[in-house]
Amino acid sequence: MRRAPRVIKVKKNCIFCKEKTNPDYKEIALLKKYVSERGKIVGRGRSGVCAKHQRRVTLAIKKARFLALLPFVGGL
Repeated sequence: MRRAPRVIKVKKNCIFCKEKTNPDYKEIALLKKYVSERGKIVGRGRSGVCAKHQRRVTLAIKKARFLALLPFVGGL
């Protein structure tokens, strides 16, 4: 008889909802929190951002990459 895996739900609060702001592509220090060391965009489960702001963070990161404010690839 298999036991069901434990699921621990942690209520995460979106930093953008708390401050009532939106992510901006010019805020590089803030956007670096949502990019892994390998250059990948961190998902909602790890970042703690709501779905609406995760989409906006993703677009801001992509725009910052295009403008060469953020690297496409992390350090190798």
